[in-house]
Amino acid sequence: MKAMATGRAKKTKRVPRGSRNARHVAVDGKSLPLIVERGDDGWYVVECPLLQGCYTQGKTLDEALRNIREVIGMLLEEKTTRDILAAYRPTEISFHTITL
Repeated sequence: MKAMATGRAKKTKRVPRGSRNARHVAVDGKSLPLIVERGDDGWYVVECPLLQGCYTQGKTLDEALRNIREVIGMLLEEKTTRDILAAYRPTEISFHTITL
């Protein structure tokens, strides 16, 4: 319950974590590219290069992947991000490394 300035209480509807209703409908089932790198300290750093500022870390790979889902979920609150994902239709994705 949230108190209002009038002193009356207003009921607020809680949205279960991970369900943002219509905001996710357009991107459900969409596969996104991720780059995962394990650092010298043993932590995993995950980045989605498609979305600016979309990166996180975790002590385990599973934790890092859970965290990146959460970051992407937060970014989906922005219309710009939803537009980027709606237009994203890759025909091929590859990742290459070179040794210098």
